[in-house]
Amino acid sequence: MAAALVISAPASGVGKTTLTLALARAWRNRGLNVQCFKSGPDYIDPAFHAAATGRASVNVDSWAMDRGTIAHLVSRAADADVVLAEGSMGLFDGVAARGVSGTGATADIAEMLGWPVVLVIDPSGQAQTAAAIAAGLRDYRPGVRLAGVVLNRVASPRHEDLVRRALDDIGIAVFGALPRHAEISLPKRHLGLVQAEERAEIGKLIDEAARFVAEHVDLDAVLRSAARWSPQPAANGLNVAPPGQRIALARDAAFSFVYPHMLEAWRAAGAEISTFSPLADEVPDASADVCWLPGGYPELHAGRIAANARFRSGLRAFAETRPVHGECGGYMVLGTGLTDADGVSHEMTGLLGLETSFAKRRMHLGYRLAELAAPMPGHQPGARLRGHEFHYSTIVAQPDAPLAVVHDATGAVVAETGSRRGHATGTFFHLIAEDR
Repeated sequence: MAAALVISAPASGVGKTTLTLALARAWRNRGLNVQCFKSGPDYIDPAFHAAATGRASVNVDSWAMDRGTIAHLVSRAADADVVLAEGSMGLFDGVAARGVSGTGATADIAEMLGWPVVLVIDPSGQAQTAAAIAAGLRDYRPGVRLAGVVLNRVASPRHEDLVRRALDDIGIAVFGALPRHAEISLPKRHLGLVQAEERAEIGKLIDEAARFVAEHVDLDAVLRSAARWSPQPAANGLNVAPPGQRIALARDAAFSFVYPHMLEAWRAAGAEISTFSPLADEVPDASADVCWLPGGYPELHAGRIAANARFRSGLRAFAETRPVHGECGGYMVLGTGLTDADGVSHEMTGLLGLETSFAKRRMHLGYRLAELAAPMPGHQPGARLRGHEFHYSTIVAQPDAPLAVVHDATGAVVAETGSRRGHATGTFFHLIAEDR
């Protein structure tokens, strides 16, 4: 049986990812097999998890996934010694309306799986009040069990002592206290952390984080607080149909937002995946029967994409006879033009009439439920697709026929309907699962 824990916090930016990576690498250095998961929609943290553990990490999401899917995904930890699920935002933060099996909150996963929570608390600018926050989180929802806390960014030994005493008075274990340490700070980007594959020194950074955390946190006490867990048989597997039998997948620094569970579901259904790099001016495999352009950071590489005539003409030729689908950044590249943050306009592939701009940043963030008005690769009209939208682009023009009626998590209709023209389709939302 594995020792299973959830790593969460009162809010974003407190240090969940750093602690998760450090614990994972520290226990791996002890010879333990560590399996990580990420609660909620996030592409970037699972790549860091894989760098720390040497095992693929996948997302589990209570808004978009049913219990059977989540059980199937976590069953990959059957041979692990330690299981860590990193939360998103604050422990109880989700959407107002319940989805398939919850609101998307980390607490849903903790309660569903019976895994206790290690809280990362940043007591900067406070002392005993940190204990009140921890107590509130401990008592807020029956069924969610608090294992203890790790203090992060403590200012001094006196500061640590004040917070420790207050937590001890209310019976909350303190596993350790981390002084401020700039060398283990992960750099940020506008959609979250910089991707692991962009960080050549990521291994060194994780090693330093593991060393630092092992010096200040009682790793044995953390393990003792974990639940003893083994996977239960799942009633069903992944509910994601492959878009085709042979899939040409764009994959490079501009097109990297692909959920591991999606690729696994495609392969499990018998699909074959070949990758190509638009940034290297490559074209889709001629033997593929569908092309998929995922999201990523095309706005950071727009000039290069526009200059890669072989890629653009090759994709247009592919789309004359076979489906091409783009998600978010991939959707933007299927459009006619993309204006970057400096106000420079770049010509894209022109398979759709979409025009987008980053010159005036506007956040689009949240879960999406789409009912298809027309087919897209792998899904028929009327299908209800669950996903999420997360980007800062503005729609300048979206003239093509809408692909779907799209609602946010409250049921409100959103303007980002996606588009279809000929064999090309695109959505601003990233697909997570189809309603059964």
